[in-house]
Amino acid sequence: MKKENTIIVALAVLAAIIAATWLILVAPTYTGNHVNMTQGVTQLSGNHFDLHMIVLWICVVIGIGVFTVMFTSIVLHRKSRGHEAAKFNHSTTAEIIWTIIPVIILVGMAVPATKALVQMEDSSGAEMTVKITGFQWRWKYEYLDQDISFISSLGPTSNAARQLNSGIAPASVDNYLLDVDHPLVLPVGRKIKFLITADDVIHSWWVPALGWKRDAIPGFINEAWTNIEKPGTYRGQCAELCGKDHGFMPIVVIALAENEFDSWVNQQLAEKSQSDQ
Repeated sequence: MKKENTIIVALAVLAAIIAATWLILVAPTYTGNHVNMTQGVTQLSGNHFDLHMIVLWICVVIGIGVFTVMFTSIVLHRKSRGHEAAKFNHSTTAEIIWTIIPVIILVGMAVPATKALVQMEDSSGAEMTVKITGFQWRWKYEYLDQDISFISSLGPTSNAARQLNSGIAPASVDNYLLDVDHPLVLPVGRKIKFLITADDVIHSWWVPALGWKRDAIPGFINEAWTNIEKPGTYRGQCAELCGKDHGFMPIVVIALAENEFDSWVNQQLAEKSQSDQ
């Protein structure tokens, strides 16, 4: 009878934990309220997502095991059932086991995580370079291989709606505070190196779909790279508190097919040539 009670309690605890896990990780996909890490559109972001999910499920398995044993012990070995607490000092074998197993788990997680970190810092072999300069409260983009540069600011519609007594409802503005007048245009399928710095205070260039963020520090150049796999529009923001208009410093990246990007470059160069005349 005691064995049957143990199995019932263990199954009940296991079912409760699985249900809670499902509500947290799976149910939001049906409502659109995602709570999980974004998977992104680059190899780096995919690697980070996979590592995140591996570590998460390791924690879930450990949690299920620990809470199943804990609640089973609480329910079936309580004092009201006539059980008495065992009296012992320690178990060397148990101490060795609960030391070795976590070390193995941590080493198993550290190896792929270290590999991902090394890969994230390796910008060698880049096919083009973009310099990003942050300042209050805009971004300047310079395509060092194409001799193209421009400043990207908060989109005019969002900028108008954010003003006090503007009479414009923010909800009526598409991508409110996440749109710009001049987005960063990049090609799909090319390794792109970024040189990131700032002109005044510390900023941080962050587009979640790319899988990383980098601080923009005055007098210092940070390096990063990406290789976007899917065409599309990807939005981000300054991720470092940089002043009163920090919340109005969005980032928009438009990823184009290579032929479309080359056409865009030619158009930018032609417009620059005309303006210089």
